[in-house]
Amino acid sequence: MGSDEAKVYLIEFMDPACETCAAFSPFVKHLMNTHPGRIKLVLRYAPFHEGADYFVKILEAAGRQGKYWETLDVMYRSQPHWASHHNPQPEKIWQFLPYAGVDLDQIRKDMNDPEFVRLIEQDLADAAALDVRKTPGFFVNGKPLQTFGYEQLQELVQAEIRATYPE
Repeated sequence: MGSDEAKVYLIEFMDPACETCAAFSPFVKHLMNTHPGRIKLVLRYAPFHEGADYFVKILEAAGRQGKYWETLDVMYRSQPHWASHHNPQPEKIWQFLPYAGVDLDQIRKDMNDPEFVRLIEQDLADAAALDVRKTPGFFVNGKPLQTFGYEQLQELVQAEIRATYPE
């Protein structure tokens, strides 16, 4: 999400079943909208919650239909119904996915692509190398968010914008 020409890269290690990731999503969108063209958001996966890799595969399959972000929004909004209190119920996500405008049969086929398993494994290896132990985990131009919070992330992003886009 964001411009490929952006000079500030916001990397978020996320888990679709993570309640904090869902809670932070509107804030991340606000940051993106506040600085149009200056920030590129790159999502990486850290599916730490039980069964979360299933939801990652759905997201990636939706991406093949050009519906990645719509599907992620639907997942986050419906999360209390299928992943509340660390009790994932994957079958319940399917009733919400039509709101993303995806072809469900195609998602079911595509989500079994072994490429998605390799992607998850690579992201988990990178998360481990970067000492990401919980989600969401944020990096701005390679700098980790040391103290977790909305204000701290905003300050780190704004500092990088000031450094890379001098007035």
